[in-house]
Amino acid sequence: MSHVLVTGANGYLGTRLIADLLRSGSDVRGAVRTRDGEAGLRDAVRRGGADDAGLELVEASITAEHGWGEAFAGVDEVYHLASPMHYGDVNQIVGPARDGVLHVFRAARLAGARRIVMTSSFAAIGYSPKLVRDYTEDDWTDADMPGLAPYPRSKVVAERAAWDFIGREGGGMELVVINPTWIVGPPLVKEIRSSLHFFKGLFEGTMTTLPRQRFGVADVRDVAQLHITAMGVPEAAGKRYLALADGPTTTYLGVAQLLHDRLGALAARVTLEEAPGDEPPPLVIHNDRAKRDLGFQPRPAETTLIETVQSMRELGLIEE
Repeated sequence: MSHVLVTGANGYLGTRLIADLLRSGSDVRGAVRTRDGEAGLRDAVRRGGADDAGLELVEASITAEHGWGEAFAGVDEVYHLASPMHYGDVNQIVGPARDGVLHVFRAARLAGARRIVMTSSFAAIGYSPKLVRDYTEDDWTDADMPGLAPYPRSKVVAERAAWDFIGREGGGMELVVINPTWIVGPPLVKEIRSSLHFFKGLFEGTMTTLPRQRFGVADVRDVAQLHITAMGVPEAAGKRYLALADGPTTTYLGVAQLLHDRLGALAARVTLEEAPGDEPPPLVIHNDRAKRDLGFQPRPAETTLIETVQSMRELGLIEE
């Protein structure tokens, strides 16, 4: 039986993607670093409305080559989501992110996989000096730019490694890359992951000042579905796709103001105080290619932000 493989299976995006795949009738093999969180992963998938009976888990870490042979047995389609999430030492994130791509892609090629849909990030596109901050998929972050933080450097190095591998030794294997902006939206996992730390701090009052930054909003549900669509559209091969909501980009103050105004007493501890500094410059990010090629219809950012908080409250992730 042919399996779909999802790396980073127990993550914020991974659990949502697996639930969607299972509901569509796919048999899914999830790669996890350890089985310690299997019960929580299966609970999350069921929370997403899927029957986890069609989910098989295998242990394989992107930091090691072993384990991937078993993971790829009988696999035709690969969703590569896994990536190190350290934000400190550059050596803890850039090398493992690049090596993880190579471990997964080599095993996929040996297994005869047809296509890989890989999660990259806007960080691989938008951290480069431009006079006008207006970005499409043709833009690339400069990995050698002085002062570039480890996280965006890891994203661009990993994505470059993926495209280089496909061009150099991928054979007939195809690659599609999804580049989301800030991923938010209702979680399925009962743990604080990724962007959810911001909402927890905001609503519990531990975040007393807001960083000055401008960004796009991408709903985790929309990003998961975009991955699935990208796997099935022949013309998507060899392309990268920005994923974010329509409309202008926002700031942390804009997010906080929206939630403060729309959620009333629930947002009593939400700060509207920004950190000292200059106003973030204008930022335009285009999602036209995803709309044109993949029929992408993202949810409004306001809906995503409000439903994120409501879902976190329902799961007990925000203390009131």
